[in-house]
Amino acid sequence: MLEIVEKYAELPKPLRKPLWQWWHKRMNKYDSGNIANFLNYGYESLNGSPQLQLLKEDETDRYCIQLYDHVVNSVDLKSKDVLEVGAGRGGGASYITRYFKPKTYTGLDISKSSIEFCNNHYKNVSGLKFIAGNAEKLPFANHSFDYVVNVESARCYNDQKSFFSEVFRVLKPEGKLLLADMLYPSEIENFKAKIIEAGFRITKETEISQNVVLALEKDSERRENLIDGKIPRYLQNSFKVFAGTIGTSRYNNFATGVFQYFSFIIEK
Repeated sequence: MLEIVEKYAELPKPLRKPLWQWWHKRMNKYDSGNIANFLNYGYESLNGSPQLQLLKEDETDRYCIQLYDHVVNSVDLKSKDVLEVGAGRGGGASYITRYFKPKTYTGLDISKSSIEFCNNHYKNVSGLKFIAGNAEKLPFANHSFDYVVNVESARCYNDQKSFFSEVFRVLKPEGKLLLADMLYPSEIENFKAKIIEAGFRITKETEISQNVVLALEKDSERRENLIDGKIPRYLQNSFKVFAGTIGTSRYNNFATGVFQYFSFIIEK
């Protein structure tokens, strides 16, 4: 399993989705108490900017939250209809709904076990709901949302072209896709070409690779302790690779530039 996880980004796309679903099922099994409600790699400022002000109960997840905040903080989500595709364990959806006050926030994920988990654990967050669905065939009418959020998910899709076309379809006129993901340098131009081909224009592109590395360094001890306390020993190394803890192949790939990490604001 460790070898498969280390080479995740090299796997053929048809194999990535089943592995990702398997991973979510294991997380939901081993962490039913909702301690790990974020699965992203995080973000930390490089220039000493004032820290994001968080409620005490959110402080533990600071670096993962800061990635979501980076993705959405330059737009006004208040009273808007927002869709997150690839909502995972729902932490980002909960944060955005509570802090940015959209009219509605819908979290979609292909993992039915994750959707069940999220609807149970975030049922008291007003305006937030989760449904199961396929990113490449979104179960929504045309022009349903003002914004679509996608964090560390698009790279896993078998058909990215269909995903971008579906997002374009469900966005209202002048709606925006707010996206962050890691890519091999050789993939970047093709990834952006698919966005443009779907009818979008990229209004902002930011490389945040070093922000992600710094976040992983500051958050590594928490991630390791969580894995050591929750995950069976035979799976711990694989989970640490997926979590990007210091010394793993995933962390090293970020630190050395094998992977680059970008955020985008993409307008219809």
